[in-house]
Amino acid sequence: MTKLFQSLLYTLIAGVILLILLVAAVNPAIELGHAWGMFFMRWLHVLSAIMWIGLLWYFNFVQIPSMPKIPDEQKPAISKVIAPEALFWFRYAALATVVTGLLVAAMNGYVMAALSLTQPFVAIGIGMWIALIMAFNVWFIIWPNQQKALGMVDVTPEEKAKAGKMAMLTSRANTLLSIPMLYMMVAQSHGGL
Repeated sequence: MTKLFQSLLYTLIAGVILLILLVAAVNPAIELGHAWGMFFMRWLHVLSAIMWIGLLWYFNFVQIPSMPKIPDEQKPAISKVIAPEALFWFRYAALATVVTGLLVAAMNGYVMAALSLTQPFVAIGIGMWIALIMAFNVWFIIWPNQQKALGMVDVTPEEKAKAGKMAMLTSRANTLLSIPMLYMMVAQSHGGL
């Protein structure tokens, strides 16, 4: 059992196996048709979104506020090891969330109605636009500036400081945007508007 939990890959595989066993036990005659495909894509969308927003909130609620408290000799562990790895998953979780979200909307036939904010898809449309803005921020503002701030790209100390501040402010903007975005996503199908 210890080996299972010492390897992230083994833990994830075990989680998928457990899911399959639970689904088979609850509904052994599950039909893998279009409806199940739409559900599965929505599940992948939610899974990706949890990773994305979870990391966004980790950066803003834990890492950024904790950095001033960390002794200087320990900061390279964050900036050279933890942050680059977290930013990798952060970027690709954002991409996966957008792609799976657009696929969910397309499979359900409302992608254009939502993006054009047509009734009755206004709430999900607003959520989609906010998520697209946030994903743009991740890939085209936060990531390029974090590369400078973390020393992955050679820049002057002034540029490094400026890039760190820009990445942090944009990350805070995304944290702000995540609150209405999540509300709108849930409100669409659960009567929140």
